[in-house]
Amino acid sequence: MLRPSRLARPLARVSGRPSAVPTASRARLSQRASTRATHDLDLNRLNNKRRDYEKNRTAFLAAGAVAGIISFVYTAWKLKKALDAQSAKEKMAVRCDAPIPTEAFKTEAGEKRKVVLHDEQGREIVPTGYSVVPAFPRTMDLDLPGGSTADQPVAASLSDSAGVEYTLVGLGMRTVTFIGIQVYLVGFYVATQDIERLQRYLVKKINPLATTLIPSEKEALRRALRDAAEGERTWDSILREAGCRTAFRIVPVRDTDFHHLRDGFVRAVQARSGRDKTYNDEAFGAAMKDFKNFFNRGQVPKKKELLLSRDARGTLAVLYGEGGHEQQAGRTLMGTISDERLSRLLWLNYLAGNRVASEGARDNIIEGIMEFVERPVGTVAAQIL
Repeated sequence: MLRPSRLARPLARVSGRPSAVPTASRARLSQRASTRATHDLDLNRLNNKRRDYEKNRTAFLAAGAVAGIISFVYTAWKLKKALDAQSAKEKMAVRCDAPIPTEAFKTEAGEKRKVVLHDEQGREIVPTGYSVVPAFPRTMDLDLPGGSTADQPVAASLSDSAGVEYTLVGLGMRTVTFIGIQVYLVGFYVATQDIERLQRYLVKKINPLATTLIPSEKEALRRALRDAAEGERTWDSILREAGCRTAFRIVPVRDTDFHHLRDGFVRAVQARSGRDKTYNDEAFGAAMKDFKNFFNRGQVPKKKELLLSRDARGTLAVLYGEGGHEQQAGRTLMGTISDERLSRLLWLNYLAGNRVASEGARDNIIEGIMEFVERPVGTVAAQIL
């Protein structure tokens, strides 16, 4: 009776062991599956967070860029309003405190006429419309090195110890940037005794048989001078063939320096010379180098005078002075350039083309030209006298 019971105990132990093994395995497998699921869940959550972060970051950067552009435009607009308000105040002050009007031209019988006034000394002046430099002299004398004396009847009256007399054709303001910051006033002058040559060339361009132009012919000439291509061809021919002595008088309305003025001139010349391979020679390169060296100087205070003169042969002379009417003795010759191509390209920068240094100056010069061609050829110089 005792043996069977002893045998049953080992059997019971043996029979109980296999049943515990599957239970432990299932527990471990279940634990591993749970850990993997948790890990996968964590990765998905991290990916979602990273994606949300990138979206938010892109949105913030875009918003910042848009806000920056808006603030820049708004600031520029406010600055322009402030400058316009200041300019209006200055013009009002000039209108109230001085007899000089603000318009360079007036309309008489449907035609524009240059406004000519007299200062305290009786000299003729033309209003500019700007308070810093309220007027330009209608005529000025230039005594240039190597200046030739013309053989015309009025030459003796227009050339004396002070130099050759030049007559103002038109003027305007040079501005930069899209908000129109004013830099300098520029006036275009022609030697008074050479106006007849300019008259004859322009009149014959429209009507070879005429000595003066009627209103319809004047309008045709005005359209031709305002057209970019035709205007450039016209002025290029005048500068090459007419032999007129001309000058640009530049007077800054704010403090600047010679380097800034030089950079503007050089960019204008290079923009035009780059379109023509005939300028790619050593002579023109040397002329450009010499021209740049003229401006290795310091500051140019406002109201000072810079003169760019072109003689009958195209020689460029650069002078700097104190400004004003009696400035002849105070002018200093900065240098001369004999290559006429440089002065011609520099002149075209103000007179013709798709882009000019001052649209206001070009329009004003064209209106001044219209005053010349409506009179018989040869009578303008005598009338100025």
